[in-house]
Amino acid sequence: METLCGLFDKKRQWYYVKVKVIYTEHQREKLLLSYVEYYRMMDSQIGGVKLHVLLTEDLGQEIVRGRDSFLKFLRRKGLMLPKKKLRHTTDSNHIYFKYPNLTVGLAARYPNHIWYADITYIWIEGDVLYLHLITDGYSHAVLGWCLSETLEAENTAKALEMAIWTAGGGNLCGTIHHSDRGVQYACQLYVSKLMEHHVRISMTECYNPTDNAVAERMNGILKDEWIYHRAMFKDYQEALREIGGMIDFYNNVRPHMSIGNKKPMNVYAGEAPGLNLWKKDKKNLHGNEK
Repeated sequence: METLCGLFDKKRQWYYVKVKVIYTEHQREKLLLSYVEYYRMMDSQIGGVKLHVLLTEDLGQEIVRGRDSFLKFLRRKGLMLPKKKLRHTTDSNHIYFKYPNLTVGLAARYPNHIWYADITYIWIEGDVLYLHLITDGYSHAVLGWCLSETLEAENTAKALEMAIWTAGGGNLCGTIHHSDRGVQYACQLYVSKLMEHHVRISMTECYNPTDNAVAERMNGILKDEWIYHRAMFKDYQEALREIGGMIDFYNNVRPHMSIGNKKPMNVYAGEAPGLNLWKKDKKNLHGNEK
């Protein structure tokens, strides 16, 4: 149906509205289940609220109905997700200069205002990889990433270079780069790249995970919604391919509650975020919804 509607430059919803298909309740639920199955195949841990947003876009309000009704449907079918367990913490020590935290009480108010950087472990059979991420604090889009076999700073710098390229390069004097105090972010190689583009440097203090909540949240989404719910990656190439697909889905398809269920890359490109962004506490900009 999507292919046929695409021939007329229309979405699937257009078909259902135009032909005014009348479904029995059994047919309606079967249709909903097929769409839930599709999106859960793409993201096994995508939540009910986001599914409601996506299915309403695809099928229309008349078929999907209200959010509470849809969540009751998922619950009745045993498709609600269990609550997630909190995991993971990091620490580091080195001799490089540690920059002050410039983000205390500061809300990201436009794309490229605050970038949040972090590194997280990705386990594969018999080994471990490292995922370096740079996330835009306003849109929550992943701007740069690199999956590496070592913790060397050159790999962390590759994620930064991708973020700079995504932002258009040049003078980024309006951007704050916020990270933990790890050696990869404080070393000369990394700091010089930030300074080259006039990016202000900010680092966490007292090793409090909430000081870098956007990065921690991004790590949690990737692991809780994808990685923890699949077989362990066999090797680097498989992990690289799968994680690339995850990030693409997250950026361009998955609604993000913290920006009013908009897609991160749409907001990064200029689409106005939803009201949720403006209701946040300035000291904690990042919601806890999946």
